[in-house]
Amino acid sequence: MSHKPEPQDPKIARLVAQARASQLTRRTFVAGAGSATLLAVLAACTPGGGGQTLTAATDVSDSEKTLSWANWPYYIDQDEAGAYPTIDMFEKLTGIEVTYEEAIPTNEEFYAKVKDGLLLGQDIGYDLVTLTDYFAARMVAQGLMQPIGLADMPNAKNNLNPGLLDMTYDPGRQFSLPWQSGMTGLGWSTKAFPNGLSSLEELWDPALKGKIAVLDQWTDTMALILQSQGVDIDSNWGESEYGAAIEVLEKQVQDGQIRAFTGNDYTELFKSGDIVAAVAWSGDIFIMNTEAGADDYGFAIPDQGGYLWSDNFMIPMGARHKGNAQELMDYYYQPEVAAEVAAYVNYITPVAGAQEAMQAIDPALAENPLIFPDAETLERALAFRQISLEEDKIFAAQFEKAKVG
Repeated sequence: MSHKPEPQDPKIARLVAQARASQLTRRTFVAGAGSATLLAVLAACTPGGGGQTLTAATDVSDSEKTLSWANWPYYIDQDEAGAYPTIDMFEKLTGIEVTYEEAIPTNEEFYAKVKDGLLLGQDIGYDLVTLTDYFAARMVAQGLMQPIGLADMPNAKNNLNPGLLDMTYDPGRQFSLPWQSGMTGLGWSTKAFPNGLSSLEELWDPALKGKIAVLDQWTDTMALILQSQGVDIDSNWGESEYGAAIEVLEKQVQDGQIRAFTGNDYTELFKSGDIVAAVAWSGDIFIMNTEAGADDYGFAIPDQGGYLWSDNFMIPMGARHKGNAQELMDYYYQPEVAAEVAAYVNYITPVAGAQEAMQAIDPALAENPLIFPDAETLERALAFRQISLEEDKIFAAQFEKAKVG
């Protein structure tokens, strides 16, 4: 399935410049779902595919050279005319026609749109979907996704970053394959903190009262608080540990330490000077520094640990073009192709060798630790253990209550 891409097109440099000029990112849309909507969707989920054992649809890839892919907005390379260069190249190389849709504003909203067919194992109109870890875990647990067949994809098998191979919800990557990854950690103004930050507790300094923002998603903010209390988030922990972490959050809210719970609109609070530090996403800090033309903002994973998340390729049980989907996934695991995407989206690529390939596109990007973090950083950024649907509902509700003090 290996397809060697043609030499880099000169327009890639323009794509990189265009991406740097845009403030729109995939995480803008992750943060866009209201909490009430989230809880309503969670309450409506039916575990276990309605109690049925679903069967994968018959693969017709040999006779139908088509593929439909649902992804997040602004999450792939795109040129000034609105075309997707890497998809165009894939179509040219394989003869497979790709229907690409920015169909996932949030995991919950997308699920609400397709759940009726998904729970019955029917064709939902997409052969590939791109879901975040916590939601991917739910889909695996409910038996709603086909095995991806990693052994049948030589590029993916050989080039997947080893640190992303074994997830608690999907050991050996039987049902999911990372598309892009990112880190949640500490962001700060380098003017306020010329020596940087290294622990979450530093955000709770009374001198910073009202100058701190945290993320408006329980997974991101609570991952850091839990780890600051010595909890291994990818191992055994439960409601007691989470309750103790919630007490920390409640105290900071009641003390007025936290100015706002935000999506990535905390970037505007940084620029206005309303905050000087935040629980932040690595990609946002990169973009802010690019816009400023200087290292005005810093980012680090706390010494106690940060949060590593991935958005993952998955094949719904009712998808009829598994073979074509495998072709596309394997194509994107070529280092040269992965580097081209990373140059545009500025998130962590899961593809080994992409950093070396990036040297031909933009040497500065190849050296950027927010796109290519070192092994020591990644060791301190953990993913959550599998969170059950019931736990998700409980944890989200407790988080919403803590936000109002």
